[in-house]
Amino acid sequence: MTGELRRVGRALAVGCGLIVVFGSCIRIRVERIPTSPVRPAGVEAMSLLGDTLRTLPIAPAVRARYEQQLTEAKRAYDHTPTNVDSIIWYARRLGYLGRLRESIAIYTRGAELHPDNPWLYRHRGHRYISVREFDNAIRDLERAEKLVDGKPDIVEPDGQPNAANQPIGTLHSNIRYHLALAYYLKGDYEKALPVYRREMTDARNDDRRVSIAHWLYMSLRRLGRNAEAAQLAAQFMPTMQVLENMQYHQLMLMYRGLVSPDSVLSIGPSGEMSVTDATAAYGLANWHWYNGRTVLAEQTWRRIIAGGQWGAFGYIAAEAELARSRR
Repeated sequence: MTGELRRVGRALAVGCGLIVVFGSCIRIRVERIPTSPVRPAGVEAMSLLGDTLRTLPIAPAVRARYEQQLTEAKRAYDHTPTNVDSIIWYARRLGYLGRLRESIAIYTRGAELHPDNPWLYRHRGHRYISVREFDNAIRDLERAEKLVDGKPDIVEPDGQPNAANQPIGTLHSNIRYHLALAYYLKGDYEKALPVYRREMTDARNDDRRVSIAHWLYMSLRRLGRNAEAAQLAAQFMPTMQVLENMQYHQLMLMYRGLVSPDSVLSIGPSGEMSVTDATAAYGLANWHWYNGRTVLAEQTWRRIIAGGQWGAFGYIAAEAELARSRR
């Protein structure tokens, strides 16, 4: 084990992370960070608001499937521990089970063995976003972007395929999506814009278009470039072939005035949210904020936090908003 991996290994907090499958919800337990600088056992991340983030057990059927997938990936990894595909799939399967710190450690080992492989930085960058280490995420994703510059794009296989068994992302698009997101989460909207614009130009399916357009729209509105945001939203129609990102599609239609804000988000009486609920709620909160309803926006951001889906990008973004408001 290398020195770097030992360092990462010491940081492992073994436990379950956030897992959502086809809209199912898993609640989390949120606790205040103790005064000790050591992350408590079972804690995967520390929130931007100063809370520890951990999960309750995964639904049994989901866990059984994910554990079987992990067993197969671990077998391949043990057989060929230096093979980059074995490394990536083992780390991905750990991540799906919420073992984010272990996943990052495996990607780190892979990057030491294959320092010029963009897939490792793309995936580790994503996991750094999950654990709120945005600077590390940006470092990885900027490196990945440089490594793929001028090279043909490659379809990225899904770890958990959609109902149509049709991958919607590529290596290049996922690098750019997560890089721009990391900039956005830090409040660097100007830096996010060109990355989002390039991805909008290169997107080859409606799922990619609506997901990128949503974050691009929000970046433009935050910068006060409302006319550009309106021109962007005008491109989106009710009849689009969206397989996964229905909430992003509905938000783009809301920005056009084609659907009502009330129709975008529906949360049960218990207040639980799925990942897609958190996505929709964050877009809705920002819509209130743009239109001067700042109190309602903050209430909605807090509602997202109470909903518990801490791995959702909408949740992380809501954290960032509330953390900035404290400064």
